[in-house]
Amino acid sequence: MKTTTATMLTALLASTALQAADPAPLKPLFTPSEVKSSGSVTVAGQRIGYQATTGTLVIHAKGWEDTDAVEVQADAAKADDKAKAEASMFYVAYLKDGVRAADRPITFVFNGGPGSPSVWLHMGAFGPVRVQTADHSHTPAAPYPVVNNDESLLDASDLVFIDAPGTGFSRVAGKDKEKAFYGVDQDIDAFAQFVTQFLSKYGRWNSPKYVFGESYGTMRAAGLSLALQKKDVDLNGVILLSNILNWDLMPDDPQVNPTVDLPYIVALPTYAASAWYHNRIADRPADLRGFLDRVEAFATSDYALALMKGNDLPAAERQAIAGKLAGFTGLSVSYLLKTNLRIEYGAFQKELLADRELTTGTLDTRFAGATLDPLSKVAGYDPQSAALGAAYVATFNAYVRDTLRYSPEIAFKSGAPLYSDWDYKHQPPGADKPLIALPNVLPDLAAAMKQNPELKVMVNGGYFDVSTPYFEGWYEMHHLPIPANLTGNIEYRYYESGHMVYANLPALKALHQNVAAFIRRTSGGR
Repeated sequence: MKTTTATMLTALLASTALQAADPAPLKPLFTPSEVKSSGSVTVAGQRIGYQATTGTLVIHAKGWEDTDAVEVQADAAKADDKAKAEASMFYVAYLKDGVRAADRPITFVFNGGPGSPSVWLHMGAFGPVRVQTADHSHTPAAPYPVVNNDESLLDASDLVFIDAPGTGFSRVAGKDKEKAFYGVDQDIDAFAQFVTQFLSKYGRWNSPKYVFGESYGTMRAAGLSLALQKKDVDLNGVILLSNILNWDLMPDDPQVNPTVDLPYIVALPTYAASAWYHNRIADRPADLRGFLDRVEAFATSDYALALMKGNDLPAAERQAIAGKLAGFTGLSVSYLLKTNLRIEYGAFQKELLADRELTTGTLDTRFAGATLDPLSKVAGYDPQSAALGAAYVATFNAYVRDTLRYSPEIAFKSGAPLYSDWDYKHQPPGADKPLIALPNVLPDLAAAMKQNPELKVMVNGGYFDVSTPYFEGWYEMHHLPIPANLTGNIEYRYYESGHMVYANLPALKALHQNVAAFIRRTSGGR
């Protein structure tokens, strides 16, 4: 009995001693990584030497404070409360040799999705090397040629290509990790954290600063313009490619939301451009831009008025509108009458070349591929994605390991399936909570421009992009709630290409020239 009592006493004292000891520090889910290398690119005959940094930064869930870990050490009971999710965000930064930070602009570059890494802009548009792909057809299988990128944006700015949480080599972990990072506002917050961390780590606070977003990345870029202001970071410029800032204009399934007709109106010019490209227009004019001027005028007048009449549209007027639509889109009058004059997203791609059993691209209608199911109503896949995806992913996987000497022991996620599970609620300026509605970041960009009247915005788009039609982007920016004196801060550039404007080499050259000029002009000519 004495032995048992002594044993129990010893155990009790040991337990008390453990409780009195300092609790173990909260172990981070991720740690930052960094691999440096050097290289050069030749642009316009000029060699540009640079230092490349490939690595990750650790980003925390929205609402995290840098005192959280300290509080856990002080009170171990709080550990569960503070075990918030983290993201490891992958990036590749190219910093030009021998230039003071204050004299060198820096541009943060990202694609969209949601669920897409930055491989497309990196390997196709502005990185120091570029994968060569077929312009409007399927690229032959490996080996894929990689060349010096004559159109790299390094002639005008340092570049930081960023993979969104959960995409590419970026990862998320921890409690409620999806809820913490997979949403409109969560995503904007994560990128705002990344930018400010990067500015501190690499001493770039006094550099002219830009964000460049493509597709869903334009929503992120517009949201960042205000989110960064709240962190005392004023941007010099926001550069948008294939923009979609108001999702009420998306051509995704508007047929399930009767009375909402704007998506059909703003998508029509892209349908017309696509029919023009594939020679489906009677008496096809040589000048695309002049042709689109007529389509835009029709879309915003006779066509819009006809759709507004709904079931009260007289039969004769319905027939007349169908005839005009047929002349612009190359689709038959009988088909257009069956659609109730409203061309469903995906149906145009399937129908335009149906007589040849071909489906046109969604991201770029210049591309066409065999129709998967000739009896289907809408397109079953995107021929452009099928034509280019393997080349981009293969060459980037090789480049990051062989040239940048970064060897992660994880797979590269070229596209994370986040679209359907994304939290689309957004809290715009002036709202006291996130709205239960399709997201619209036009108020964010407008507030940022009002508070920083020197902020400049560049809008770029491709005529053959069904995913984010160019006229949709034009329309939304012409409804940006800003005073008249700020409208001159926005410029527009359009190209005979698709969503990935840079997939067409002449368009890439023009895009590079326009973006480089924009950065030089808005950074004081640095």
